Amino acid sequence: MSSLTGRRPHREPRSILPWLAAPALVVFVGFAVVPLVGVFALSFTTWDGIGAIHPSGLTSWRAVLNDPGLPHALWVTFLVMAVSWAVQTPLSILLGTFMAGRQRYRAVLGVVYFVPLMLSSAAIAIAYKALLDPNFGLGAGLKIQALSKDWLGRPGLAFGVVIFVVSWQFIPFHSLIYQGGVQQIPKSLYEAAQLDGAGRIRQFFSITLPQLKYTIITSSTLMVVGSLTFFDLIFVLTEGGPADATRVLALDMYKRGFQASLMGPASVIAVILVLVGLALALLLRRLGGRDAGASQLEGA
Repeated sequence: MSSLTGRRPHREPRSILPWLAAPALVVFVGFAVVPLVGVFALSFTTWDGIGAIHPSGLTSWRAVLNDPGLPHALWVTFLVMAVSWAVQTPLSILLGTFMAGRQRYRAVLGVVYFVPLMLSSAAIAIAYKALLDPNFGLGAGLKIQALSKDWLGRPGLAFGVVIFVVSWQFIPFHSLIYQGGVQQIPKSLYEAAQLDGAGRIRQFFSITLPQLKYTIITSSTLMVVGSLTFFDLIFVLTEGGPADATRVLALDMYKRGFQASLMGPASVIAVILVLVGLALALLLRRLGGRDAGASQLEGA
């Protein structure tokens, strides 16, 4: 019939979907899969980053796994991950809920809150390092004794500073995620709650938080996996000190690979980071209780 009318046969729209996804697939393979395979292969070699690469079997793996500094770096990494999550999540939810309102001034505040995310982590670290200097920083300039402590010279204080700076930079991003999640919640739920006499606090805990369950899973996945890659901020701020109090795995990988020229052990740590991140992502996905695609129906 199509040949008689001169029209081309109708093609199913689904037939072009693989071609539309092909560029993204090529980029993913080229910039994610291939480097990952290369790093995994390097973990079984001995290489100083310049000369020839020599296969060494499990030598690098034994050196890293038997290093007494590895458990400490793992502990610091998980501690930074847990504490930063505990600080960022409630504050991000509150700010996201606040910015989801319709008042005009909230849109302006939303732009102001988002400014830290636009700044370079290295620049933020340099600024805070100067502000917290006990001799020439903010405390000394304002003559405030409480701010004139050796913030980056004591293990406990240095760790707290890292958590504060990380949270200050990344809370805006997660607040934006929660803002979008709150705006997807049907207004009819809040109207019904108001008819039942529920106040704002009761609505928040009975409607907003339950409806944000899968948004919390998404935000937590980004937060937890992203915390494994903290390097530039910690390197500039504390260089892993004092006494390795802030020496996370990513910083340990840099020091082994680029300062000690041990690319094999550094590649081992990179593989460990990938495995830990994958395991945590799968665990959080399992906690979600359903497929990621179903989470798009949240609030419906």
